[in-house]
Amino acid sequence: MRLVTAHRILIGSAALFFVFFAGQRFITYQNGGDAGVLATSAVALCAAVGLALYYRNIGGSR
Repeated sequence: MRLVTAHRILIGSAALFFVFFAGQRFITYQNGGDAGVLATSAVALCAAVGLALYYRNIGGSR
């Protein structure tokens, strides 16, 4: 396995984790959370989008 392949796997799994985490925090906010919980959800979603953009621009084989 090439290093870029392993890197793609790790970046992809991190992006999926941030999507899951953002969803979990948003559900917590809907069930009576405060603005800090909503802010955490927004930051996690931004991190997921950033990692997805990075994933698309990684060099190497696709």
